[in-house]
Amino acid sequence: MDIQPDPVRELTLLESIESDPDVSQASLAAQLGVAVGTVNWHIKRFVAKGYVKVKRAQRRKLRYIITPEGIAFRARLTINYIDQSMRLYRRTRLHVLELLAEVSKAEYSQVRLEGEGDIADICRLTCLEQNITLVNDGNVPILEVSGVKVRLHQPEKQ
Repeated sequence: MDIQPDPVRELTLLESIESDPDVSQASLAAQLGVAVGTVNWHIKRFVAKGYVKVKRAQRRKLRYIITPEGIAFRARLTINYIDQSMRLYRRTRLHVLELLAEVSKAEYSQVRLEGEGDIADICRLTCLEQNITLVNDGNVPILEVSGVKVRLHQPEKQ
């Protein structure tokens, strides 16, 4: 099994274990949308690094206890997650500002936004700030959100 450490998954696992020390690996796997073996790999890794201790609660039931080292590791993961999220926000916002400058230069004051999620929300807020109206139809530029990428599609001039 070739599993790579995933900071977001590790953070979610540690938060889940901290909130419910009696949580099962099957429940954690379902929550994360991964195989039980993946959760088992992460937990074994946590134990080996001293982040989690495993105690037998009942004959077939385990209890996971986060150690002080595990709490410190979770704090580092949280800080890194916030830092990466803010960097993504700033990069996306700057890119959308550049795209909206092109929209304004082409003498448009409206755009259509295609896509959903957090990146689309950043686009919406940036449009609002720049006095660019979002519309659902018309022959206007389109901001297309795909994953974390935003592209501008300009309409053909008549």
